[in-house]
Amino acid sequence: MSPPERTVVVLPTYDERENLPVALREIFAAQPDVQVLVVDDASPDGTGELADALAREDPRIRVLHRPGKQGLGRAYVDAFRHVLAWPERVTHVIQMDADLSHDPRQIERLRAACRAGADVALGSRWAPGGGTVDWPRRRQWMSQGGSLYAGRVLGVDISDLTGGFKCWRRETLEALPLGEILTAGYGFQIEMTARAIRLGFRAVEVPITFRERTLGRSKMSGRIFREALVGVWRLRRVPARFRGGNQARASGKVDVDELRPP
Repeated sequence: MSPPERTVVVLPTYDERENLPVALREIFAAQPDVQVLVVDDASPDGTGELADALAREDPRIRVLHRPGKQGLGRAYVDAFRHVLAWPERVTHVIQMDADLSHDPRQIERLRAACRAGADVALGSRWAPGGGTVDWPRRRQWMSQGGSLYAGRVLGVDISDLTGGFKCWRRETLEALPLGEILTAGYGFQIEMTARAIRLGFRAVEVPITFRERTLGRSKMSGRIFREALVGVWRLRRVPARFRGGNQARASGKVDVDELRPP
């Protein structure tokens, strides 16, 4: 008998005081059975203190404080380790932005893909049916071109490698060498997905609509984008255990319909 499904949404925050209460409200409205782990990097605007206050009011909210801004990837790695160590067994972990760019109503689609057989479900802006709202053409080109470039370098057939809206099965995260992750910024999104696929895990792209944030300031910059694209060449040089992987399971891009039970 399989264990009961227990899903945790991980929300990294840095100066998201305006967005956090709205994001939490919308997440619980869409998915009242999930828990949320807010991972705050000592936000100067008091996001961490606000998260603590909200957690005192709602037991579904937990907060992980980190001493300072160390990069998005490090925040997620710390969060994954934290969640996997909880005494109550978590079966799925959702990662998403706290700035309302990711629609909480689409969480269920990611969870459903994992229930149907995906080891990691990727919210994809560039899969058929996906898209963006209020994004300038330059940002679209950066995202699409960056994913195509990284996929060619790493030999991974995923249309949206740079996306940050994902659902991980516990077993997938446990198998990934979190202590060996090389990237700390946005390249982390590319690295985690590529490592999972190269280890033989099944990745499924689920189309989503990504909206530009309306409150606060975006953390994305040209410098961060360039760092991510340079970083993929470092991933090519890691040991063959990453590049070759265990191909016992299907890997690469799989249509959601293909995983749907008959």
